[in-house]
Amino acid sequence: MTPSTTTPAPNARSLPPLWRALVVAACAVGLFLLTPAMGATATPDGDRPGPAGTLTTGGAPREAGTDRPVVMIGVAGLAWADITPQTPALWSLAQDSVGSLVVRSVHTSSCPADGWLAISSGTRAADSQDPCRDLLEVGQEGAVPGWLDYTTAAAEENFDARLGLLGDAVASTGTPATSIGPGAAIALADSTGHTQDHLRQPTDAEEWTTQTAIALERSRLVVIDAGDIQDAPGPVTTEQYHANQVQVADEHVAAIVQGILDSGTDPVIILSGISDSGGGPGLRVLAVSGPGQDQAVLTSSSTRQDGYVLATDQQPTLTGLLGITDAIPTGVTIGAPARALADPGAAVDRIDRLLDDELHAQAVRPLVPTYYSILVVLNLALFAAVALGLKRPAATRIRAFLARRFPRRRADENLVVARSGVLRLLRVVALSIGALPVSSFLANLLPWWRATPPALGLAVITLGWVALIVTIALIGPWRRRVLGPATWVAAVTAGVLTVDVITGATLQISAVMGVPTLVAGRFYGMNNTSFSLFTVSTLLVTVAIANPLVAAGRRKLAGVIVLIIGIVAAVIDGAPGIGADFGGPPALLPAYGLLALMAAGIGLTWRRVLVVLAAAAAATISLAFVDWLRPPDERTHLGRFFQTVLDGGLWPVIARKLDQNITILFGNRPLTILAICGVLTVVFVLSRPIRGAITSPGGGGYDWLSAGTPISRMGKDSPMLPPGIIAIGVALGLGLLVNDSGIAIPAIGVSVTVPLLLAACATWMLALEPADLIRANQEPLEPVSARGRRPARPHRKARLPRSDRG
Repeated sequence: MTPSTTTPAPNARSLPPLWRALVVAACAVGLFLLTPAMGATATPDGDRPGPAGTLTTGGAPREAGTDRPVVMIGVAGLAWADITPQTPALWSLAQDSVGSLVVRSVHTSSCPADGWLAISSGTRAADSQDPCRDLLEVGQEGAVPGWLDYTTAAAEENFDARLGLLGDAVASTGTPATSIGPGAAIALADSTGHTQDHLRQPTDAEEWTTQTAIALERSRLVVIDAGDIQDAPGPVTTEQYHANQVQVADEHVAAIVQGILDSGTDPVIILSGISDSGGGPGLRVLAVSGPGQDQAVLTSSSTRQDGYVLATDQQPTLTGLLGITDAIPTGVTIGAPARALADPGAAVDRIDRLLDDELHAQAVRPLVPTYYSILVVLNLALFAAVALGLKRPAATRIRAFLARRFPRRRADENLVVARSGVLRLLRVVALSIGALPVSSFLANLLPWWRATPPALGLAVITLGWVALIVTIALIGPWRRRVLGPATWVAAVTAGVLTVDVITGATLQISAVMGVPTLVAGRFYGMNNTSFSLFTVSTLLVTVAIANPLVAAGRRKLAGVIVLIIGIVAAVIDGAPGIGADFGGPPALLPAYGLLALMAAGIGLTWRRVLVVLAAAAAATISLAFVDWLRPPDERTHLGRFFQTVLDGGLWPVIARKLDQNITILFGNRPLTILAICGVLTVVFVLSRPIRGAITSPGGGGYDWLSAGTPISRMGKDSPMLPPGIIAIGVALGLGLLVNDSGIAIPAIGVSVTVPLLLAACATWMLALEPADLIRANQEPLEPVSARGRRPARPHRKARLPRSDRG
């Protein structure tokens, strides 16, 4: 219900100072961006990355490339809930460095072959068979069964996976390596699908011990497939079936450990859960023990979250321990070596935290579609209520209802009460819907996932935050400002997200609108959902800050302030050490650039728009270049993308993002419904009656709410609001084009922007003087003509609310 306004004519005299401000701001942000490049990342000593390919413990890196052997034991489907003192062999390997392995690959649930292929290629790769195939032993001349299927499936995906990368690196460096079991053969196979040295999977404990000892006598790297733990098929008792498999795996590991002792070597031992167990995605086991491994929690620069390591991080971890990282071509893998963050507490405490992470991830997974569906329904109900329920006939219906309910009260008093009540209710509902997203993040401050059921805990805590935010919005000193309550909600949203990304993005982990850990996407910085919320919120706050300056005629200062806020927002969103969002600045900077021009009173021309877009592109490339200057193991995905472009991999990345956009468009139904229905509702349902109401001299169908005041006066009272809406549209439109979440970005933006704009409109109407409205509504409604139109009433003047002029 916000009117549009014409862009002021350009002011030639204000142009040079504005561009001088642009140059100064660009230099300032350039110095800011170069800081992390010169000094790497400012992290505590216990969280400082070590040299390439090392595991660090308590901040002291272990020397890479020594002659110490490495044994990797894979048990597909092994979860932390399976490791207890009742499984002594597994428990013994979980006493040092531990973490949750995120095994998500190409598909929602990963098969054992997918996990072993991730070690082989260092990136996402998966078998094409569904259900998961049974892995077969190596055939003649060391050929891995199904290798052609694996390579064909990898070629059909957009991840550019190079299968056999680890096997080729081992062979090229002359590093002796032995695989035991079919899965291990996949991990160590070269690009042709053949293994260097392979032993068949043993059938009894004695053979497990013997073969492990033999492998360690002749190899520096031993990869062992110790079996898998799969969910029960059919009507078999699930718990007993699962427990039996865990017991078998423990016996295998016990025999392997005995073989290591018999060999007389002292290797680094890695225990990996490899893949899912067949019943759905989950977090799996990753434990590192042996010399140099103290009590610690594992992480990597791929996640930058304590306790989380990606499946694709296992290959660089192995090559780093062996000192052969240089044999892997730069830019062809997406993983990073695991690092150990010192945690001197008891092993059971570390495992309990990992179990809680798994509980959190599993609790939020089924709630995500429900939450978005609720958000869709609430927004569409709000749109419909404004477009259909609050027009002029509603006044008559409400007046008749109140006349029956309060017959002794005068009709004009009933009308005043009804109008005020409707607008106050509309404002509370709109603010509450706008506060839902940030409240869902704040809910993670309390362990709602431990409640029974978790959905109830999440609902109670989220609604509690909504109530607190809305209450402060309505009682704060800004409550009478047109943009005051809505700006408060936007400021809380932008502030919470800013503090979160600066402090490590922990609130986003397994949040209902945050980072789904089981998907293995972004674990740090500003993801696409956060970007959308951050963008619309910061723009709304910027509008509120610049509005009194523009209203007072101080346009140059308003333009400079808008530009400074835009640069700061782009740095928060895109800087490698903070938001690390490559797709954010190309959308944020043009939006803020155009908003700065409009605030400064400079008319928009095609040339100026192109200059703004070019500057945004240059700034984005600079962010990626700055990150690329850092060591490879310390780069975020910005620097990795820059390296990918240098290696000629730009088009596969674009193809993958386009494919993800199409998948989301046709697969993510709640967000698709919200985006399409929300836009269609605004354009075809809301726009016509509201356009008529805006242009009407008396408020059109909403005159009983606007006190007969032209709604177009709201745009004059808040002159920065129409340019702000344009800037939000530009940011969300560009965000749709340059990010891989596609339609989800404008969908989420709509879910916050429209409710907050409606709340601002309700605040504006509440401040209008309703005296003229009383007289108008005492008159009978005009007869409706054959075409369904009422004769226009003469314009009635009303007192206007105080503007946001400070």
